[in-house]
Amino acid sequence: MTRPPIAMLAELTHRCPLACPYCSNPLDLVRGAAEMGTEDWARIFREAADLGVLQLHLSGGEPAARRDLVDLAAAARAAGLYTNLITSGIGLTAARLKALDAAGLDHVQLSLQGTDAAMADAIGGLEGAFARKLEVARQIGEIGFPLTLNAVLHRRNLHQLPRAIEMALELGARRLEVATVQFHGWALRNRDALMPSRGQAREAGRIVAKARARLRGRLVIDYVPADYHGDYPKRCMGGWGSTGLNVAPDGTVLPCHAAQTIPGLEFWSTRKEPLARIWAENPAFNAYRGTEWMAEPCRSCERKTKDFGGCRCQAMALAGDAGATDPTCVKSPLHADLAARAEAHAAADAAFVFRPAPGRETAGQGA
Repeated sequence: MTRPPIAMLAELTHRCPLACPYCSNPLDLVRGAAEMGTEDWARIFREAADLGVLQLHLSGGEPAARRDLVDLAAAARAAGLYTNLITSGIGLTAARLKALDAAGLDHVQLSLQGTDAAMADAIGGLEGAFARKLEVARQIGEIGFPLTLNAVLHRRNLHQLPRAIEMALELGARRLEVATVQFHGWALRNRDALMPSRGQAREAGRIVAKARARLRGRLVIDYVPADYHGDYPKRCMGGWGSTGLNVAPDGTVLPCHAAQTIPGLEFWSTRKEPLARIWAENPAFNAYRGTEWMAEPCRSCERKTKDFGGCRCQAMALAGDAGATDPTCVKSPLHADLAARAEAHAAADAAFVFRPAPGRETAGQGA
């Protein structure tokens, strides 16, 4: 029997005022007209709770782009879900935050594109966004929401990591997520502009380890290390179809953000099937569950129940085969080539290719 998921990511919309070149959303964004309505989402929240989901993450795009965000937070509370809002802060006001608090929102996760306006606004593609973000962080603190700061780091801003840690303390965050960019969606198109060097990746690990020791009991620091510079892959999503699921703005249910990049998989929609049936019976969810699908060297590897062969979407992107060993693993025959390619990407001098945003061309200059 398939264990129920613990968490669900509700991608309420792909609309976003920012144009981040590391965005993990698909290149083919769901348009506003295809988004599910309030009642559809409320039904899905109830189905998720009945399935066993405990944590709900309201995400996007920018979830504040939805006029019914407060209603959705109230629906999540009515379903009994612990609800976290993942936001850039753009589109939130003091009045709206207070309404979200009254509706039962439990937690806010605020993104950080850089530690100063020049860096943050250049990466996000919106002038004034950094100042607005700081004001929203202040309002979050006044209301009393628990706050997580989410810093996506890459070659252009990794030098700002020490300052990001200090900002988390200054803004009253309880948790800081230091996420080295992962190359899916728009980030994959921007590898030549975003790839950190091996030296940067190692230095980031050293800084995080030192900060964790210094700030134990004051700030929790989660760390997502650089994929291409390690010896072993991450346990992506805790294992395909094992602990979490994503619901796209149009109702398509996915094991992870990038799952639609794997050809041959059919993903069912909550507009046609109940969430419980999708989780248990959709062949796409069962395609890479557990370990039976594995080939060598994964099948006989002692790590197979630790990292489950790594990321299936990354294997597809780098090896051309979603069933292959993730090339970020030293046991992959492609690992040495990947390490060389990573250094080549890190040495490239490329401009950002920006995620589309209102009033923004799709290509522009890097920070």
